[in-house]
Amino acid sequence: MLKDLLSVFDQNPEQALNHKQLSSRMGIAASDEFSRMLVQECLESLALNKDIEEVERGKYRRKAQNNWIEGQLVLVSSGNGFVIVDGQPEDVFIPADKIGTAMHGDKVRILTQFRKKSRRQEAKKIEVIERANTQFVGTLLVSKNYAFLVPDSEKIQKDFFVPEQWIGEAKNGQKVIVEILEWPSQGKNATAKVVRVLGNPGENETEMHSILAEFGFSVEFPNNVVQEAELIPTAIPPEEIEQRKDMRGILTFTIDPEDAKDFDDALSIQPLNDGYWEVGVHIADVSHYVKPGSAMDEEARKRATSVYLVDRTVPMLPEKLSNGLCSLRPNEDKLTFSVVFKMDAEGNILNTWIGRTAIHSDQRFTYEQAQEIIEKGKTKGQKIPSEPVLILHKMALAIRKRRFEHGALRIESTEIKFRLDNSGKPIGVFIKQSKEANHLIEEFMLLANKAVAEFAGKKDSPRKQVKTFVYRVHDLPIQEKLKEFKRFIALFGYSLDITHPKNISRGLNSLFDEIKGKPEQQTIESLAIRSMAKATYTTDNIGHYGLGFDNYSHFTSPIRRYPDVLAHRLIADYLQGKTSVPAAPLELACKHSSAMEKKAAEAERASNRYKQVEYMSDRKGEPFEGMISGLTEWGMYVEIIENKCEGMVRLRDIEHDYYFFDEKNFCVRGQRKGHLFRLGDRVQVSVKRSDLQRRQLDFNLHDF
Repeated sequence: MLKDLLSVFDQNPEQALNHKQLSSRMGIAASDEFSRMLVQECLESLALNKDIEEVERGKYRRKAQNNWIEGQLVLVSSGNGFVIVDGQPEDVFIPADKIGTAMHGDKVRILTQFRKKSRRQEAKKIEVIERANTQFVGTLLVSKNYAFLVPDSEKIQKDFFVPEQWIGEAKNGQKVIVEILEWPSQGKNATAKVVRVLGNPGENETEMHSILAEFGFSVEFPNNVVQEAELIPTAIPPEEIEQRKDMRGILTFTIDPEDAKDFDDALSIQPLNDGYWEVGVHIADVSHYVKPGSAMDEEARKRATSVYLVDRTVPMLPEKLSNGLCSLRPNEDKLTFSVVFKMDAEGNILNTWIGRTAIHSDQRFTYEQAQEIIEKGKTKGQKIPSEPVLILHKMALAIRKRRFEHGALRIESTEIKFRLDNSGKPIGVFIKQSKEANHLIEEFMLLANKAVAEFAGKKDSPRKQVKTFVYRVHDLPIQEKLKEFKRFIALFGYSLDITHPKNISRGLNSLFDEIKGKPEQQTIESLAIRSMAKATYTTDNIGHYGLGFDNYSHFTSPIRRYPDVLAHRLIADYLQGKTSVPAAPLELACKHSSAMEKKAAEAERASNRYKQVEYMSDRKGEPFEGMISGLTEWGMYVEIIENKCEGMVRLRDIEHDYYFFDEKNFCVRGQRKGHLFRLGDRVQVSVKRSDLQRRQLDFNLHDF
């Protein structure tokens, strides 16, 4: 009731209200004497805590406050923005005319107010605390004595002024990177200088480097990092292997994508005398080579992740490590950090050992080859028996089934892949789906990640505290978004129980089964994911809701994820009995890694989007069957079924009627004839316009 009362006051910030008026606005009947008495008691409590003030006898008003809060600014293409505040469930809206000189990603301080009309918190003043970027990428427009940079990102809607002396060798129309010399004052452009020429727009190298620069990733490593890597001996000293568990004589293999260059995980399996199996999950021991405080460590911490574009990988570590020393290539001795399980034939764990090891991989399988063994019993180029792969497959099936039975969400993802010619131009698009071979690796990696988190999170005795560790967490679903999702699926005749987290996971899995193969499947799955919290790195272990795990970390990909390197170091220290480390420095590294992971995902999406638009640019006028994947007040998003390329049909371009977005019923409706378009509807479209610069497609809607 205290919360509800404050909400009423916030919606009426200038008005003084008595307990009768408040009760009425809260929907409490006049006959409900108990609730009305409780309102009066709550008012007295709020006044005592100075949340409200009594302005006249029996009348109260929200006490005037300076609502200054800090957060990260996120701009959208309309020019408006939102400030994301840690610990606050709703973002604070900022209208375009209040943005001032702030830019996308900046850390800002805002003064908030409650807007009665929109019924939401809004910023009325903004101050920049810390700039997110000092360099920006875009197209240079050169005049006689100066130039302007037009940024690539739609989220940056200000051009940058480049004085003549800072243009350098750049030519008009080229893509360049500029560095800000002077940040903008109100009403003026920022002043910048050209620091790198990327090339001509439309060229593959130019565009891929532009995407990397846009999101703050560098292709080259600093010289001191490369030199440090080159000084590492290639040979493994015998005394190093003597200090480890030597597992080189046990059957070991890797399963990775066909185009993978770094292999950071391997599986081993051997029968035990008591009828059980020993299964090892072996991870490249990056922490053996990358020492805290070294140049390589500082660069890896800064990058935090590898980035995977359509045609290239930008690694977190120099190539000597990522593709050489730390890559678990076949027929080579390698240093690893391992989780070794004693298991029965159904994948039940009897005990677990964690420690540093040495391995020797006997075979490198692609996912396709491993899948062929699962389906046909053998594959081309096979050097080891099929039985170990099939045993692990059977275990993985049982482990996976139990995981879903215990509340894990069953969300399947699809991956878009491109066939490129020698110049990087896309000549084909196809959808890559996860199969049993992918699930085999996934389940054992999940087990290893869970095992190290459980080891780090356990108390040695009732009096001892849990040790500091790096966790991968996934919070409970956001209630407001779930309510919106529930209202949306009701339009399709589906329901969802959102009263308890376990009911939600069971209900979502049932919903996913029910919609499988139906036109609305992809839309509903996509919206379900958006209603969930985002997985992040932190030292505060709140569990992983999506996986249904109380303890979960990232341990299995230290070649490409910095939090995994941190996890390796912590586990090594705790195995040696060292005391827990302070949480604060680790938490900062976790937050930075989470932010860089988000940037990497955005860069990867931008790369895919560019190639999709490039591919469709050569197919203008061709008819395609598509599915309506999104609706807005200005148009319908349509995803082509055969290649997942998405574009927009603008409402103003649909002939034979005036169409508008019916927000209440979530459909597009013809005003005169009443024809409806809903999410999941199949339509036929063709490319009307392609904009490579903005990575956008516009579609024509064919007769319906």
